[in-house]
Amino acid sequence: MKTIIKSDIVSALKSVGLQNGDSVMVHTSLGQIGYVCGGAQTIIEALIDVVGQNGTIMMPTQSWKNLDPETGVHWDADEADWDTIRENWPAYDKAITPTNTMGAVAEMFRLWPGTLRSDHPARSVAAWGKNAKYLTENHDLSNIFGDSSPIGRLYKLDGKVLLIGVDYDKNTSIHLADARAEYSSKHTCIEHSAVMENGVRVWKAYETLYVDGEDFKDIGRAFEVAYTTCKVKVGNADIKLMNQRELVDFAVSWIECNRK
Repeated sequence: MKTIIKSDIVSALKSVGLQNGDSVMVHTSLGQIGYVCGGAQTIIEALIDVVGQNGTIMMPTQSWKNLDPETGVHWDADEADWDTIRENWPAYDKAITPTNTMGAVAEMFRLWPGTLRSDHPARSVAAWGKNAKYLTENHDLSNIFGDSSPIGRLYKLDGKVLLIGVDYDKNTSIHLADARAEYSSKHTCIEHSAVMENGVRVWKAYETLYVDGEDFKDIGRAFEVAYTTCKVKVGNADIKLMNQRELVDFAVSWIECNRK
């Protein structure tokens, strides 16, 4: 496998249509590309080179381990210890709380100079660039993926979605369609996370839309039949770029037609 360098990534990003000034949600798997000289740093630098100072990059930086053990996120702990986890899991701190399975690029990106991170204790995003503050501020506990969430605000900006070596099951923007769509099985749930309130760590309960992404790959396949998705290969990975509004609007219709 040929060593991938930054100019290869820059060329690929431009060939799929990413432009200077774009606001883009990025989902990436570094390992799927192959050997990238410089690793995650190279990917981030390439993205910044392409969108420029007038552009904005956003990535998911979720710390979903900061959810109740009953949801299954602490499968490696004995059920007898669940109360201990609830009492001792560290409160979310956007400056230090690590990501969970978001990948090496997102983990480095949350610490990148100039990057801002939202306040949601389990479903945060990080953003860099012109619209970073707008995208990350006031990320409400109960409005994880709705219209006033970071992905809802990206929709208002007419942003783009970039997939690097990942499928649509990682495409967070489809959750906005889930929040907008009407279907009979749609329901909320009570989540819990450790947060700081008035300087005190608390185990906070909050109601939110039940997060379900089991059919996202099906939605992605159908979307690519209906719309032209720009795609190029770098190393072993497909890079895909799409308009977020087109994706979300399509997904709303698909969900309402196919979910019960």
